[in-house]
Amino acid sequence: MPKYVIEREIPGAGNLTPEQLKGISETSCNVLRKMGSEIQWQHSYVTGDKIYCVYIAPNEEMIREHARQGGFPANSVSKVATVIDPTTSE
Repeated sequence: MPKYVIEREIPGAGNLTPEQLKGISETSCNVLRKMGSEIQWQHSYVTGDKIYCVYIAPNEEMIREHARQGGFPANSVSKVATVIDPTTSE
């Protein structure tokens, strides 16, 4: 199943409180439950003004539908071609 990185522009994302992040996470999980098991949220990275999310889904359209239903921006959706890490050098 393809993996995607979603860039969400959210001004002040890095200053969101734990309660606000919990609320965003709950909204996302509720939408995912409705959409079924084909789409999965792996994790997200919160930075100053953006959140980068890693999802597994059959296609980009499903990623964008999740964003629409959750009320989240999906400014960029990129399909991951491959994953590398330090062991790639061995």
